[in-house]
Amino acid sequence: MRFELYLTIAIALAACGKDAPGAPAGGGPGGKPGKPVEVGIITVKAEPLTLTKELPGRTSAFRVAEVRARVNGIVLKRLFAEGSDVKEGQALFKIDPAPYQAALESAQAQLTRAEANVESAQSLAERYTKLIETNAVSRQEYDDAVAKMKSAKADVAAARATVKSARINLDYTTVKAPIAGRIGRADVTEGAYVQQTGATLLATVQQLDKVYVDMTWSSAEALRMRRALEAGELQTVGGEAKVTIIFEDGRDYGTPGTLQFTDVSVDETTGSLSLRAVVPNPKGELLPGMFVRARLDEGKHPNAILVPQRAVTRDQTGRAVAMVIGKDNKVERRQLVTDRAIRDNWLVSTGLAPGDRVIVEGLQKVRPGAEVTTVAVSPAKQASVGSGSATK
Repeated sequence: MRFELYLTIAIALAACGKDAPGAPAGGGPGGKPGKPVEVGIITVKAEPLTLTKELPGRTSAFRVAEVRARVNGIVLKRLFAEGSDVKEGQALFKIDPAPYQAALESAQAQLTRAEANVESAQSLAERYTKLIETNAVSRQEYDDAVAKMKSAKADVAAARATVKSARINLDYTTVKAPIAGRIGRADVTEGAYVQQTGATLLATVQQLDKVYVDMTWSSAEALRMRRALEAGELQTVGGEAKVTIIFEDGRDYGTPGTLQFTDVSVDETTGSLSLRAVVPNPKGELLPGMFVRARLDEGKHPNAILVPQRAVTRDQTGRAVAMVIGKDNKVERRQLVTDRAIRDNWLVSTGLAPGDRVIVEGLQKVRPGAEVTTVAVSPAKQASVGSGSATK
């Protein structure tokens, strides 16, 4: 029984030593080497790349003017269509002018009386000037005549000021647009009583031929960008940094704007800096209060290296690594430093050089030192590498 058991084990061991039909070659000592694995690769290229930054922003009117009452009275008529464009100086409201017209006429009458008094006082002063030379009148009488003439002239100046003030108040009964722009809804209706002391709000006019886009940015990144602007490393339009506006639906606004640094203080709670862009708005597509994204051109990288994100993995320490084809078509592990993600690619700062062949397909089938055969991945299957712009 024991002999039969030993015989069975020996036969089994002998069978294991033979190559099974169809088994891959090179599995044991002295066997033929295994067939190299086929992998898809891309060849690294360096190309110019415009680096950009997208920030959330909110639009606001370039100029805002609140139309308020400057005299007391009853609103007789509204002279504009709500939501329409108005010109600077265009009449918007008519306030009852009757009391102010009466005040103007009264002031003009007082001016006429004062001017008449001046003529009488001046004639008397001129006569006394001749008479005082011959001592026909006393010095006191002469001084009184001259003083009366000066007092009459002062009354004329005061009356003229009263007329001017009355005319201004009368003009204020026709409320005009202080700026050109788009007017919103009327805050008062015909028959409403408006007051000068409370400066009753009548309507609001907003200038929209260009708009502001207010954004917030990390102070550290903003300072870095400011230095780049001063060094001339950023793409500029008319001496200012270029800004592209993106609507909520992802559509680009066709007209670029320019960046302005308007806030010089950093928010202590968020550590962010407020930025403001000025964007032309000739068609009125941008309305105050809209949420948009602003794409800022940070600068151009003359020799940027981009690799598809699927070609880069992370090791146990979290460092970026890629598999590169080295000498004799053998796989090498290469540690990378990536700057930022650009769509489906990584912008690589160090670790790769132009001409390196990076594995993008078949990574799970290879290990460092393994010999492989390579197949170039077609451009249609690669991530968009050569678009020439980047967003962080």
